[in-house]
Amino acid sequence: MVVVTGGRGKITSAWTETEAQVFARVARDQGVPEGALLLEETATNTGENITATRRLLDGRLDLRSGILVAKPYMTRRALATARRQWPEADWIAACPDLGYDAYGTGDDERRFIELMVGDLQRMEVYAERGFQVPMPVPVAVWAAYEELVALGYDRHVIR
Repeated sequence: MVVVTGGRGKITSAWTETEAQVFARVARDQGVPEGALLLEETATNTGENITATRRLLDGRLDLRSGILVAKPYMTRRALATARRQWPEADWIAACPDLGYDAYGTGDDERRFIELMVGDLQRMEVYAERGFQVPMPVPVAVWAAYEELVALGYDRHVIR
């Protein structure tokens, strides 16, 4: 079974379809049979992706292990979230093989950097708040985060 989760979030709020509908279409195009897909279309963030999927599967499936697929810059945080919110399952994470250049230039590049900065901050803040298990952030990476925030790449930073 493949659960595709996502309503509309900060990046996809203007889409005409939910994230789940869009990504289910991609899965079908890659050969996943319709009957193997289950859509969760309400989640607006990573935590809700996990908790809403858990509710959706409750009583349908005794999940013992799962593979999370996320954007490359969100993979560690998605894994940390699943391990906290659904600790009974054994989780691994995967992501598409996309490098920095795949995210565009100009305004798209700035938006991408702002998303990465916010996501990195959430690795620390959400662990402190108990939303996810702690994941170590190297000192040099955190220093880069602080420098980017100081340069104004702070649109998605939690205040």
